[in-house]
Order: sequence, then C-alpha cells, then structure tokens
Amino acid sequence: MKNFPRLVLCSATGASALAPAACTAPQAPASRPNIVYIMTDDHTAQMMSCYDSRFVETPNLDRIAADGVRFTNSFVANSLSGPSRACMLTGKHSHANGFTNNITAVFDGSQQTMPKLLQKAGYQTAIIGKWHLESIPTGFDHWEIVPGQGDYYNPRFINEQCDTLVNKGYLTNIITDKALHWMDEERDTQKPFCLFIHHKACHRNWLPETKYLSLYEDKTFPLPENFYDDYAGRPAARAQEMEIGRHMDIIYDTKMYNPQLETRLKATYEEFIGRMTAEERAAYDKVYDPIIKQFYAQPPTGKALDEWKYQRYMRDYAKVLKSLDDNVGRVLDYLDEKGLLDNTLVVYTSDQGFYMGEHGWFDKRFMYEESMHTPLVMRLPKGFDRRGDIDEMVQNIDYAPTFLELAGVAVPDDIQGVSLLPLLKGEHPDSWRKSLYYHFYEYPAEHMVKRHYGVRTDRYKLIHFYNDIDVWELYDLQHDPHEMHNLYGEPGYEELTSQLKEELHRLQEQYHDPIEEELKK
Repeated sequence: MKNFPRLVLCSATGASALAPAACTAPQAPASRPNIVYIMTDDHTAQMMSCYDSRFVETPNLDRIAADGVRFTNSFVANSLSGPSRACMLTGKHSHANGFTNNITAVFDGSQQTMPKLLQKAGYQTAIIGKWHLESIPTGFDHWEIVPGQGDYYNPRFINEQCDTLVNKGYLTNIITDKALHWMDEERDTQKPFCLFIHHKACHRNWLPETKYLSLYEDKTFPLPENFYDDYAGRPAARAQEMEIGRHMDIIYDTKMYNPQLETRLKATYEEFIGRMTAEERAAYDKVYDPIIKQFYAQPPTGKALDEWKYQRYMRDYAKVLKSLDDNVGRVLDYLDEKGLLDNTLVVYTSDQGFYMGEHGWFDKRFMYEESMHTPLVMRLPKGFDRRGDIDEMVQNIDYAPTFLELAGVAVPDDIQGVSLLPLLKGEHPDSWRKSLYYHFYEYPAEHMVKRHYGVRTDRYKLIHFYNDIDVWELYDLQHDPHEMHNLYGEPGYEELTSQLKEELHRLQEQYHDPIEEELKK
C-alpha cells in the first residue's frame, strides 16, 4: 500500500469550504467600479505568452497580467462553449442552470443571472458578440449578438429588434468597434456599467484577418511530446474523434480546397469563405493557393501528414489570435484614454481551454488539464493592490459572485460559486476550496467524448466516464502532469481512490447534482 497523506478537503466543521454564505449585501463603494469582461472562445493558456512563451507572443493580453493578476489555477465546470457561458452568467454548475450541452439545451432566460442582479442595482449592462445560448439575451440594457458560432468574414449580427444585419469587415474587429461605440456614445455616463465583449476567436476553423494571412508561415511549431499518445489504459480517451491526424477535415480545417474532393465539412467551408469580398478572397487565395498546389502535388502520408496538419492548425490558430490580441489592446487603450481604467475591473478569459496537439488532439470537452484549465487575468480597479500570481483554485462559477460583490450587490444563497474578492485583496483564506467539481454531458455528439464527471484537487484527479461506458481514471498531476498513466485500480492506490470518491460524492451533494441517483436507475 502506498503511503499518501490524508487529503484535507473540507473545513474543520465538515461543511463545504466554499458553501455560499447567507445572502448579505456588502457596503457599496462610493464610486462603484465598472466591469469589462472579455471572453474568447477556445483560447488556451498554452497560446498566451504570459502563461507559455513557446508558441506566440500576446503583448496586449500580457499587459493585463503585468498590471494586475494572473490566475495559475483557473478552471471551468464543463468544457464546452454554451454550458461554460451559462455557468458564468448564473454562478451555477450546468445541472443547476439547465444548460448542459450545445445540442438540445436552450438557456432559460427567465432565471436569475448576474447581469439581471447588476441591472437591479443600477448598473448598465451590455453584451456584444458571441452568445451561443439558443435564446434571446435577458438582463442586458443593450445587446448585439452573432447567430450561432458567428462568421469571421462580413458577419451577421442580431440586434435588440431581432433584425439580422450583415456587417462589413472582420468579426474580431467589428465586435471591438461595437463595444467601443457603446462605451463612447450610448451608455449613461452617470451610471456604472458592466460590458461583456464575447469573441468568436479562436474558434474552429481559424479563418485569419486578411492582413495576417501570411503571418507565422515561416514558423515551425514544436510538436507536443505526447502528440503520438496511444491512449493505453484509457479507453475513453481512445474512443474520441478529435485527433489531428484522423479527424481534421483537410478542406475545412487546413484550407486545402479541392473542387474534386468531397469531405464532410467542405460545404460549410465554401459557405464561410463565400462571405468574403472579391478583394478579400484574392488576398486569401494568394496565400493559400500555393500551399494547396504544393500539398496535392506531393501529398504527405502517415506521420508526415499528421505533423503537416498540426503545423497548418497551429499557424492559422496563431493568426486568428493575433487579431484578438490587437483588439484587446484597443480596449485597454480606450479605457486609459478616457480615464476609466482606474475605476474598471478588466477581466480576460476564455470559455474553456483547448488542445494544441497534446494527446494528438484539437478541441476540448475532456476533464484533462488542457481543456479544463482556462486562462484568467484581471486588471484591478484602484483600491485593490494585489499584483502577480494567484495560485488558489478558481472556477468560472466564481465570476458572477465576484462581480456582484465588487458592485456592492448581495450574492444570493443559491449561487454555487464564491467571490474572488478576498484573493484580489491579497488574502489567502484558510477555508478556500481544496477541490473542484466537473461534469461533461454532450454525448453522443461531435468529437464523441464520453460523458463524465470528476474531482480535481491540487495534486490528484479522479474521473468517471459513464453512460455507455463505465470507466474510472486516476491521475497524479505532480508526477504525471500530461495525464498519460491511469492509476485507477493499481495496487497501492486503494486508500487514495477511496478518499477521492468520498470527496467527489461530497461535492455532488454540495452542488445537488443528481447524477448518482440517475446512475442507480
């Protein structure tokens, strides 16, 4: 039997270390701070240079961290776009807010949300960009959203009158244009505001702004050490359909257009690039046509093809990210020029992490580190002196109570996240959470990642894959940070496994997740 220290996961009273306190309203500051929340889609910490300098430089995103705080242990509760957004808006896990997946779920706009509570407290609220919750936004004084995933080129927007209008240009720039216009021309300057700037970038299929089409074409990205993972001992990992080599569409994902070749996503690609103007299309073809010609003249095979697809993926992703970083800089510059920066909380994060070739994958969904972990940096308003790294474990259900407490608004008892304000003040509460709960529901679906739930502590992770499979996985993140060796069932880990299952059940009870009862049926 291996000797493990007893996992200390609860407070001394036996109650949750992060159970919501009674609903009490903190004293609102004399000048309530504004909140600018910038969220991207599928932007992972590996592709943000203040977290990882191997691949790209993101100087404007890094400005937020340099002038404020960087969370080193920031996670999501369900690594999928719509569910993640619902968790953020409500401060609740997916089963509690009702939006568990992107296929059948529709967000219930009548429920309590953080923007509604800010509105009631006198804040102006606005959301511009990606919504992806299959409903009309509620709780916002102003909204302009893209339908579905949105279009990179000459995108459509739905306005408050439910009119769908085409806007000329590149989506990342347009979202920022609209956000700056709202702050400059439309908001009531006598009121504090909370603005949600939600980008499509860096979502698949990574269509770059025309001025950056040639960027990174001379760069060779290092291959992840587990790119050729064989998924030994992990049947759920083997069952997925998100491998760069086997599952990336040669036309849709790598842009190798061939009129004679039919692929599953060819028609969608044609629709996307068909939105370009003649001038934009000429610039696009000038870059990609030579690559296409060379590819089909001497097509790589086997591992050479896998690695070629990886390089194309990385280059296009990085190009899309460059425009995003530029536009974050535009927002920071505007706030500075208008004298708003010192009284504004600026938050940058993504709806989840993403795989940049780790395990041979793209996409997200799994509870493994690359997709459960998400970047989170904040520039703090005047009065908050914390700078540097915050190492406590935080989750996207914590954003709602954080914004509410910062605004002097009572945090309702049913919100499951907890305010990060103590951490932003430089405190290190002894009662801070020692574990995180995760639950992914969308299966069968795109990429075929099995349904699963689990618990993560600072060192260990226990996952249960269920539905049409019954498989457990256990990882020691200290000795196996890439989660390659499933320890579940190995001799010597019985006590640790028992402790983690006990903690998992405690979290399910704390958050009232009915999964255990459902599995018994």
